[in-house]
Amino acid sequence: MLSRKGLIPDDYLLTRLAEDVLQPKFKARQGKARFVAKNGTCNVAHTNIREQGRFLQDVFTTLVDLKWLHTLVIFTMSFLCSWLLFGMIWWLVAFAHGDLDRRGDGFIPCVTDIHSFSSAFLFSIEVQVTIGFGGRMITEECVSAIIILIVQNIVGLVINAIMLGCIFMKTAQANRRAETLIFSKHAVISVRNNKLCFMIRIGDLRKSMIISATVRMQVVRRSTTDEGEVVPLDQVDIHLDNPVGTNGIFLVSPLIISHVIDKDSPLYELSPSDLQHQHVEVVVVLEGVVETTGITTQARTSYVSEEILWGQRFVPTVSEEDCKYAVDYSKFGNTVKVPTPCCSAKQLDEAGGLARFKLSEGAPARPSVRRRRASAGAQKSRVEKL
Repeated sequence: MLSRKGLIPDDYLLTRLAEDVLQPKFKARQGKARFVAKNGTCNVAHTNIREQGRFLQDVFTTLVDLKWLHTLVIFTMSFLCSWLLFGMIWWLVAFAHGDLDRRGDGFIPCVTDIHSFSSAFLFSIEVQVTIGFGGRMITEECVSAIIILIVQNIVGLVINAIMLGCIFMKTAQANRRAETLIFSKHAVISVRNNKLCFMIRIGDLRKSMIISATVRMQVVRRSTTDEGEVVPLDQVDIHLDNPVGTNGIFLVSPLIISHVIDKDSPLYELSPSDLQHQHVEVVVVLEGVVETTGITTQARTSYVSEEILWGQRFVPTVSEEDCKYAVDYSKFGNTVKVPTPCCSAKQLDEAGGLARFKLSEGAPARPSVRRRRASAGAQKSRVEKL
């Protein structure tokens, strides 16, 4: 939505606004479902759950996880039902004591000015919400009425605490902060520091920082064990080479998170042709503590084979202007082509490394020049013979 208005460029991905794109540029192959969607939602359907009662054991979390419409309906019905229940109780007290029958001036009712169920319902609302209009009040004539008054006050406080707590937790959920944590729409594989690396770019649009931010990556793919067991969702961790050299990152400006594809990497045997024929998904998880609220937040996304660009790298986004560092988010997802071996890291090591391997862009150019020179020399020799 924001990108359509020109506020946010289309070159990077908002973790929660990816579903607003009407025609995504990259789509997964038919028959190959992605484990984590671009907006961070997990594409997993839980079916055949027999023990549904386990959700009622944690009522608060169940209410918080509900949709806003369902939460508001439960919020309204909880108050209406409690008002109706105690309104019926107050009406029964008045009916049993004879307050509904108009008597002389010497008669003392349990609750004054209750003549019907409507007046009992209004008194129930006044007691639970502590409005106190002054027309109806309880007397010391009935002990049962005093006990009901105490019970209704306690029940009203419990309902207020639970429902208002649910509303507060839904409005202050940690995933709301993840709206401004962004990932690059594509991942790239290229040479960096004389090593073949898998790289993505992350950033934060807010000035308030994410404290103790960490990034984790996993490769999700179908695998088969040595015993023949098929694991449909085999999750393998990826070791990251963070730019600050520690487990955490300092996410003030956009950072490029890289993974060196070595012998211990699950992408060691991945080649450009494999990206076209195999289904590979890399899940990225960014976690941290929100500076303003102290709540832990998490942003997720994933990259499938079609979203991994081979032989490209990200363009710089940070520049120094007027003694300040300026970040140009219009270049957040821009990439440029760079010379990169068109083979896997395993084949590259077997060939002797980058020193003995011809780069993909430089290799075809040299023989073409030699052929042109050879053809030119042949034409000259022919002319001399003639």
